[in-house]
Amino acid sequence: LYRTALAYAAAAFMFVAGAAVVWRRTVAWGAAALTAYYALIVVILMNGRVLLAHYAEFGTYSDVAEQLAIAAGGLIVYAASAKIDADLAARLTRLGQLAFGVCALLFGGAHFVYMNLTAPLVPQWLPPSQEFWAYATGVGQIAAGVAILTRVQARLAAILLTTTYASFALLVWGPMLLADPSSHWIWSENALNLALIGAAWVVADSLAQPRRHTV
Repeated sequence: LYRTALAYAAAAFMFVAGAAVVWRRTVAWGAAALTAYYALIVVILMNGRVLLAHYAEFGTYSDVAEQLAIAAGGLIVYAASAKIDADLAARLTRLGQLAFGVCALLFGGAHFVYMNLTAPLVPQWLPPSQEFWAYATGVGQIAAGVAILTRVQARLAAILLTTTYASFALLVWGPMLLADPSSHWIWSENALNLALIGAAWVVADSLAQPRRHTV
């Protein structure tokens, strides 16, 4: 019973924090709350035990990366909107960029490790083959991760990564949702992909010419 109560409490918390991010006056508070929740509660407390129990499985790391990527995006939003020292904001922003870069590496690697699961998600009508696009998007995510980590064409890489995740929504998850709107799993995958689009967009924006001033 207490787990059900905690699940509802977490859902309410995310709803309120998400709404706070949308409102300009509370965006910093909302971003801080979501970053703390995903980094401390989801990544460390909830997934920490799973990571220790299944440390030899690549999927464990790519699953954690999905939550870490959201936390990274939230951290960058907080750094850009909070009334904090410019140097601290720059360090937090770079930390978020680095975390997201590592996540991109893991996402791309998962395409190769789990090709048997990734390729069937690609529409069959898309030439030249499902495997080609599964490999191509895997390579693309790895390349984007390297670019973000090394700051070599990092913003272009983040923009292309945003476009890639948007294409997943249009070609994979969106059509699956239309075909089976009652599937909670498909709804959650669409929500996750939408969050990754937003996080990648935030990273790309943070890699543009700095516009933040000292508070």
